[in-house]
Amino acid sequence: MSDAALPDDDESEDRGRRPPRAVVGSSLDREEEVFGKVYDPKIVRRIWAFVRPYRLQIYLSVAAVIVFTLTQLAIPLLVRFAIDKGMAAGGGGREILVWVIIGFGLTILINYGASWVQESVVGKAAENVLFDMRRAMFEHLQRVSLSFMDKTEVGRLMSRLMGDVNSMQEFLETSVLSVGDIILLFGIVGVLLYLDVRLGLLTMATMPILFIVRLFWLPPAKVSFMAAHHTNSSANGALAEGINGVRTVQSLDRQQVNFDLYEEKAWANLRAHLRAAKFAQVMVPIVDTLTGISMATVIVVGGQMVIGHELDVGVMVAFLFYIQRFFDPIRSLTMQYSVFQRAMSSGTRITEVLDVPIDISDKPGAVAITGAMDGSVEFKDVTFGYRKGQPVLKNVSFRVNPGETVAIVGPTGSGKSSCMSLVHRFYDVWDGSVTVGGIDVRDITQESLGEQVAMVLQEPFLFTGSVLENIRYNKVSATREQIIEASKAVGAHDFIMSLADGYDTKLEQRGGNLSLGQRQLVSFARALVADAKILVLDEATANIDSYTEMLIQKALAILLKGRTGLVIAHRLATIRGADRIIVLQNGELLESGNHDQLMENRGLYSRLYTMNYSSFDDLPETAEDAAAAGVGKAT
Repeated sequence: MSDAALPDDDESEDRGRRPPRAVVGSSLDREEEVFGKVYDPKIVRRIWAFVRPYRLQIYLSVAAVIVFTLTQLAIPLLVRFAIDKGMAAGGGGREILVWVIIGFGLTILINYGASWVQESVVGKAAENVLFDMRRAMFEHLQRVSLSFMDKTEVGRLMSRLMGDVNSMQEFLETSVLSVGDIILLFGIVGVLLYLDVRLGLLTMATMPILFIVRLFWLPPAKVSFMAAHHTNSSANGALAEGINGVRTVQSLDRQQVNFDLYEEKAWANLRAHLRAAKFAQVMVPIVDTLTGISMATVIVVGGQMVIGHELDVGVMVAFLFYIQRFFDPIRSLTMQYSVFQRAMSSGTRITEVLDVPIDISDKPGAVAITGAMDGSVEFKDVTFGYRKGQPVLKNVSFRVNPGETVAIVGPTGSGKSSCMSLVHRFYDVWDGSVTVGGIDVRDITQESLGEQVAMVLQEPFLFTGSVLENIRYNKVSATREQIIEASKAVGAHDFIMSLADGYDTKLEQRGGNLSLGQRQLVSFARALVADAKILVLDEATANIDSYTEMLIQKALAILLKGRTGLVIAHRLATIRGADRIIVLQNGELLESGNHDQLMENRGLYSRLYTMNYSSFDDLPETAEDAAAAGVGKAT
């Protein structure tokens, strides 16, 4: 999280209960870092790629809008004809008025039909485009590298998936209307000049004023629309972070502090939106004022021309109708410009998500591995890190033989979890290689690698749905009998049957209605049903009772039987039961061997074990500290 946008210590201390440098969510600078610049000149072409499959519907809507616009242009001409011909002195007036009424009826029917076609067709096309956008974004986000997800807030992604896509819907619907507004504007100009050139030019004398006003209005309006989007994402990110971390917030009594911090972002969002609304609305009274001036001009000048028999009354009435309608498309286009600006900003943010590079992908000619491969795992001089110049693993080499269970131990930050992530190829190594079944993971298809490498996390993620659906999440073809058999094997069947609806019990968010130990057993059953050749497991035996720990140890033994296992071990019982133990410290491999061998070596493992650490997470930070501690204790 960035401190750049935060107040200094003295200021934050003056703000009541807030601790210095308190933070929630992230600053706008971080968004620019992740998503790049806010304007892309190619944005329209990118959005058109989603519209192209529905272009026939769009063309039909545009045609309907054109017909609708032509009927609007025809109505004042009918009025003019009725006044000048139907109400003129002499015969034939009643017959002319009848035909004008029929013409009015037909025009109104055509107007209604065109409006109905335009509204229904463009609405359906816009919804389809939105569906395709959300589907494309979700599909892409499922495949982007974890390094992107590590530094991107969920709230900001949700803002793009929902808020920005909705802005595009508004744009797609109004863009078709804007075609009609442009045609109506030029059509009115043409008709006014056709009816009377002098009065028409006089009427449009106010147009330069409008263009000058817009020239000064556009730059700050664009900035305000962009700022509204950014503050919206920032507020959404803070909101999502506060909700996801509500347990920690309440346990640390941070409710008021977080509320104050979120309130700042919410107020900034409100101010940005109010400023954007001000720029969106400021043109409306200006346009209305110019409309009044133009109508007054027609009445004064046109009235004198009528009195002087230089202009027909019908023409003057038609002028008044057209002037009233003349500024309608200008007002509409002014409002649509704000919609366009929001859509361009949203479109930029949508395409930036779609353009996030997929760092991990199948290379041409990648092979698919099957259960027939031997199940070995080997690290060869692996160097890897999450940030450039800061390696987490340094020239690590080891081999896990088929069917062997290897426990990886070390303090927090030693690189244990990084090893697990590299086996599943969540990230690519900087140097060296990781092989599965004798094949570099970069040469294996991701789908087949996922089928043969099952992962069980320390805090397993359970999805909203039934217990049954969660267990067969990786193998949807698994039958109910296979799921029950797997659950019995890992010791999960009894507690599942004690739930209200057994295997059909609906789980709350992240399995919140189950204990940590129960969620772990469900994840074991899921891994057993997946029937992968290699099991990568982050042992979760912290903060659970002894009975559940016993169940997990038994389930672990069943789960690893006949499989190659890499276990991030925390408990001595698991470590001693492993075929081999690898000790990591500061990203380097210090020792390797089984428990008895490492004890005989009298190295770091032996000293730490002799010191009776209950968990190897308690290892000192450096090997030197550990050696010093071991020397001090060894007598």
